[in-house]
Amino acid sequence: MKFKSICVCGIAAMAVFTGCKTAEIVEKPDYERQLPPGQYALRKITDPAMIPDFTFACYNTMDLRRAVDHSLSYLSKPSSRQFFPSNGITHDHMVASLKAFGQLLDQGLVGRPLEAAIREKFDFYQSIGCDDRGTVLYTGYYTPIFEGSLTRTEVYRYPLYAQPKDLVKGPAGEILGRDMGGGAIVPYPTRQEIEQTGMLQGQEIAWMADPFEVYIAHVQGSAKLRLPDGKLITLGYAANNGHEYRSVGQKMIEDGIVPTSGLSLKAMIDYFKAHPEQIDRYINQNPRYVFFRIDEGDPRGSLNEPVIAMRTIATDKSIYPRGGLTVIKTRLPRPMGGAIAKAPYTGFALDQDTGGAIRAPGRCDVYMGIGDQAGQMAGQVYEEGTLYYLFLKPGVR
Repeated sequence: MKFKSICVCGIAAMAVFTGCKTAEIVEKPDYERQLPPGQYALRKITDPAMIPDFTFACYNTMDLRRAVDHSLSYLSKPSSRQFFPSNGITHDHMVASLKAFGQLLDQGLVGRPLEAAIREKFDFYQSIGCDDRGTVLYTGYYTPIFEGSLTRTEVYRYPLYAQPKDLVKGPAGEILGRDMGGGAIVPYPTRQEIEQTGMLQGQEIAWMADPFEVYIAHVQGSAKLRLPDGKLITLGYAANNGHEYRSVGQKMIEDGIVPTSGLSLKAMIDYFKAHPEQIDRYINQNPRYVFFRIDEGDPRGSLNEPVIAMRTIATDKSIYPRGGLTVIKTRLPRPMGGAIAKAPYTGFALDQDTGGAIRAPGRCDVYMGIGDQAGQMAGQVYEEGTLYYLFLKPGVR
């Protein structure tokens, strides 16, 4: 999480698969289905009757203006232009769309007036999803808060590392590999190789007391650490070793450790506390390794802008327009009367992050916030839904 995150995807979010029914057969959707060559991830809605009901979203604008400003801040950087046009949308069109939406918020529009203004000024584009019919799998991620230290002690002895000097990135931030000198670049070592060789000794940025908590920080892409003096610091995402993410939770299901319906972040934490000797066996199934940096303030996403609970989503940035204004429609858990319950949700969000496991048009990760409650909610998000992007109509200001 990017914060400059990698957003993570639901280490804890693998619930029961649901999908399309053909006769009496329930088929498992291929949420990881890649975008066919030459095809856009978004399709413009030309029939107004197909625009989703987003009335609920128009009554909830808390933190929305701030999230829009974060996208505009990113788009003001010259480097952002290299990722446009995207889905046929130019960089200038994206900026104009966000500015126009911000102006509606500045006018104090809310509810039906805001909905009417959006319908008048904006075109809706729908994600084609995993099935070319718009089905998107939503998962959740969050920023955990753990106990930690900036120095090694008998208690805090499991390290988090800064970005290694020999890690080579490309012009768009992609991981090219390890610099071996003399112009030679090889794939960066896997998680298991890094841990077993101690090759990064001396590049520790912080220390934690529990090896599985370290892994959670890796998957979520960021963490808050409470130091022994009570001070909170933010560990933000700096880079990864370039290997593809593999789900530890899925491996635990395959091994019969937990049933599909019983997998949650809490269940995994409880299991590894009871069986610490199993931690390395399972986490080394995931070769992806994350490096951190100490950030000021809130965690940041892959656009290097702060992420906001329920206002930031993570998608595959190779196929979706960075910083875009979206409407998400799915079921999400929310605090209700001292408990957490799922309910239908429609809301505005900005596409400001990416995830190690978010690699297709049928996947979207919702940032749920900071701390234990956010983690409980993130662990319950495994729901199908639809995803829409809003762009200013041509000729409209």
